[in-house]
Amino acid sequence: MESPDFNQIIDRHNTGSVKWDFLDRYLHLNETDLLPMWVSDFDFQCPKEVLQALSSRIDHGIFGYSERDDLYYQAAMDWFSRRHKLTLHRDWFTSIEGVIPGLALLIQMLSKPGEGVIVQGPYYSSFAKIITMNSRAVIENPLLESSEGYKIDYDHLERILEQHRPPLLLLCNPHNPTGRCWDRDELLQLLILCKRYGTTVISDEIWADLILPWGKFTSILHLGSEWHSHVITATSASKTFGLASLRIANFIIPDPTLRQAFNDRLNAHGLDVFNSLSMTAATAAYQYGDTWLDKLQDYLAENRDWFEQALASSVPWCRMTKAEGTYLAWLDCRNLGLDDNTLQQLLIQKAKIAVSMGYSFGDRGKGFIRINLGCPRQYLKEAISGLAQLTT
Repeated sequence: MESPDFNQIIDRHNTGSVKWDFLDRYLHLNETDLLPMWVSDFDFQCPKEVLQALSSRIDHGIFGYSERDDLYYQAAMDWFSRRHKLTLHRDWFTSIEGVIPGLALLIQMLSKPGEGVIVQGPYYSSFAKIITMNSRAVIENPLLESSEGYKIDYDHLERILEQHRPPLLLLCNPHNPTGRCWDRDELLQLLILCKRYGTTVISDEIWADLILPWGKFTSILHLGSEWHSHVITATSASKTFGLASLRIANFIIPDPTLRQAFNDRLNAHGLDVFNSLSMTAATAAYQYGDTWLDKLQDYLAENRDWFEQALASSVPWCRMTKAEGTYLAWLDCRNLGLDDNTLQQLLIQKAKIAVSMGYSFGDRGKGFIRINLGCPRQYLKEAISGLAQLTT
């Protein structure tokens, strides 16, 4: 297999890329010389085997109504068995075009307008969006900062569970933006509390394959069948292999009653046809992507190590949060003593980089920024040079 060159610079302009072409629309930034390090997709080509599978499918030339076939299911089940020692059953799979749309439908299905949904701040901003836009309330269980990374505040969690009796908790594992991978004991303690108060846990595990060498991923499904009536897991090949616009996600729902209710909701919205190219790409990625992913994980770990050392040397006011997974860097900028608006203007005008501002992740994100390390090393060098300008 030809070794992928993750240092290769590939121009993504004029490809309809949200990250590179739509800074103005999404961040209201009309500057054209900013280095985009905000959206959590990476700047690497997907595996050659995926490109070859897509090319063969396109050459066929017919794109009628498509459904998931045996190969699709088997490739996904084999992947989770091989990479995560997790046994999944075919009938647990439900599919939809993207994790966030599926989460939104589950919020509609498992809660009522006015009820609360728990998120753990700093939280992915799309969680808050789909909660509030579906007329539910965000109930925040803020994570606790520590030198070893963020931790779950179980005392606070139990208080809000007892007070609000919320029907749902949205878990992010590995966690975006902090990069924490919740371990078995942490997940078990969370499930015990949620089951006690009748709260279903939906675990967004889209980052599960992007684990750093010192990290370990534990799925909520690793904890066993006794929890199956209270858990749902969301997965996708999109983050792992750079297939975000080839949208297909799988919601793994072991409980037959929950699964049937979700399938009924999908059918009620006409979501019963699947993109043939999305399925082709995901199938090939799961079948043949192991070696490519191993090399990517090594590169991302090297990127993180390089970036952390460069920060210590050139940007000492900035502290990077310890992480076990993702290719995101959660950076503490509070030593600058700036409000978020001033910080953002300096990042634009002096650093010349577009980042995800921490305040978009809720109150616990104020004073932080999130930077995407899933890029060629040259971009990281430019980002360090830019950050170093903030105090000159």
